[in-house]
Parts: sequence; structure tokens; C-alpha cells
Amino acid sequence: MRRTAAETRELILSTAQRLFYGRGIQATGVDLIAAEAGIAPTSLYRAFPSKDALVLAYLEHTDAAYRADFDAAVAAAGEDPADRVLAVFDFAAASVRLDVYRGCAFLMALAEFGDASHAVHRAAFNTKDWVRTRFGELAAATGLPEPERLADRLALILEGVYASAQALGADGPAARARDLAADLLRPRA
Repeated sequence: MRRTAAETRELILSTAQRLFYGRGIQATGVDLIAAEAGIAPTSLYRAFPSKDALVLAYLEHTDAAYRADFDAAVAAAGEDPADRVLAVFDFAAASVRLDVYRGCAFLMALAEFGDASHAVHRAAFNTKDWVRTRFGELAAATGLPEPERLADRLALILEGVYASAQALGADGPAARARDLAADLLRPRA
């Protein structure tokens, strides 16, 4: 079967995404990705000049999907600032209930690439930084005092969802994240 270069690239990327997320980035070699995709390693290297380039493409693809889903959840919540924040936690609760949930892909990448100067580490960091920035925007819209502090608290709760669901399941502490966020959004007397 003949594929275009773009189709081959997409096949490699989707195969790598499944394997990197399922097995770990460092534990997954390019030969395995090529074999699982049903292509020669030379075809993989034509599409991606190195494993790091493939890992970066995987993180960029995952990041783009995550940002789109995050923003779609916020937009679907309407105009109420508190509802928009809580929609993020509804989105997170749904994402940790997926059939194959191993944890946050970005946290896993940060753990595997601890050197902050490495491009993979920076790419995963950028996603986490974007989430914090988005929470800053959402928190500011609530009109509550200290929006930066609120944003950091919301970011910590969200990180707790992703980390705890991996170990304790979606019905563990992660199931209470929305309520915890709602408590933070109540004006203090």
C-alpha cells in the first residue's frame, strides 16, 4: 500500500503516541515504532530525523489537542466566570476516566526528561505553564481577590487530579477536585 509522506508521518506519529503514552518515551525505541507502524526504520527517519524530533512532535500534537479540549470546555460553559473554571475540572474528570489512562503525558515527559534545558522537558513545561496562565485569566475574570493565588491553587488541584487518578483511580481523590475548586470560587465574607 502506497502512502503519501504526510500519511506516513501521521501513521508514525499516531503509533508513537500510543507507544510513548503506553510504555514510556525512553522505553520505546524507534525500531518498535517502525515495526508497529508496519514501515521500515528508514521511512521513520525520513519523516522524523531523530527520536527527539518524534518525541517533540508527539508532545506538540498532544499539547494542541489538550489546549483545544481545555478551551472548548471553557467556551461551552457559557459566560459565568465560575462555571468556566469548573468546566476545566469537568473536562479533567472525563479525561481521567478514559479506558487507557496512565497519567498526564506532560508530567510523564517531565519525569523522563529531568534536564530543564532539554527540548522535550521544555515542551512539556510549556504546556504546564500555559495551563497556569489560562487559570490566571480565568481567575482574573471571577473578580475574586488575589487572582494569581487563586490561579496557582486551581493549577495545583488540576495537577492533583492527573497525578492521583493514575494511582488511586478516577473515583479516588480526583473525584473531589471540582468541589474543592468550587470552594475556592466562593466569595469570602
